[in-house]
Amino acid sequence: MVQLIVGKKGKGKTKYLLDKVNSEVKTVSGNIVYLDKSTKHMFELNNKVRLIDVSDYDFENSAEFVGFVCGIISQDHDLQQMYFDSFLKISKLEDTSITDVVNRLEVLGEKFGVDFILSVSCDECELDDSLKSKVIVAL
Repeated sequence: MVQLIVGKKGKGKTKYLLDKVNSEVKTVSGNIVYLDKSTKHMFELNNKVRLIDVSDYDFENSAEFVGFVCGIISQDHDLQQMYFDSFLKISKLEDTSITDVVNRLEVLGEKFGVDFILSVSCDECELDDSLKSKVIVAL
């Protein structure tokens, strides 16, 4: 399953994402991974959440990003949730449609039992109609 948290930059998406992951860590039975563009939020995350700073890895495009996500999934059979902060930036999708990558994540999620929660810096009206049902919060 893929869920989207959408809103323009500075609207509070990261705070909502951090609150959600920290409350979910108390109830999920599997592991949680949080991908971000830096380690800035390290101390705001519960210590049971694995933070990965994707700036340490040199992605050139969204296909390489999806490959990276597949690598994470393949190494952790207990993985239950993945949170992506600044999704457009970390996935190299700025100024590009996110539909194909979100659909690929949906397939991965169904196949391996992983939920993806994405923070996306755009308004809900800018999303493709097929993605609007995935929005859980629009700020």
